[in-house]
Amino acid sequence: MRKSEGRVRDEAAARLAAGVAAFALNVSDEELLAEARGSAEVAFARQVAVYLCHTAFEMSLARVAIAFGRDRSTVAHACHLIEDRRDEPHFDRWIGGLEGMLREAPAPVTARVISA
Repeated sequence: MRKSEGRVRDEAAARLAAGVAAFALNVSDEELLAEARGSAEVAFARQVAVYLCHTAFEMSLARVAIAFGRDRSTVAHACHLIEDRRDEPHFDRWIGGLEGMLREAPAPVTARVISA
């Protein structure tokens, strides 16, 4: 069965958010996107990635859950944990910078648009 265009775009957004979180927290993209929970560092990076996907790309919790292959309640929990940390000024600046960077990312286009 072929994936819908929206689902393909959501999964691409999830990979981008995961890549940014993995880079910012010095963990492997592969570990972050794996089915297994992984170490505490990987789990935290995944929570950051899910939060970024939800806030920067304005995706619903359900869409983020599908894109990351997680349960919606797991995504909601991750977003609440990260939101609670935003009370810490240093963390708020750090996560805000990542969020702003993803918000400024250009919208996806096809290769035909670029080469025309």
